[in-house]
Amino acid sequence: MSPHFTDIMNSMKKFLINIWAYDYHAKFEVLAEDNALSIEQSILDKIGEKSIKWESTGMFKDTPKRITYEEVINDTRAIQYKTVLGVRMATGAPEGGQV
Repeated sequence: MSPHFTDIMNSMKKFLINIWAYDYHAKFEVLAEDNALSIEQSILDKIGEKSIKWESTGMFKDTPKRITYEEVINDTRAIQYKTVLGVRMATGAPEGGQV
């Protein structure tokens, strides 16, 4: 493997993608750099593979389409929390080196 390819693979993260559109839902993972353009391209590549299983939801017929994503972290460190408007929310695992 070339050093450039190794650097690219080390900068890639796994993201869980959820798409709701036209009464259908799809959920899958992609590898991408941590920026919107890379995530979007990875989603389009996955859709182009035609390997996504679309399921009818029966509950979003009149709702606009939406896509969500979240980073998949296999981290054993404790989740950090933050209180926003009086609600305690998980904000994720600490970044590397933070405890």
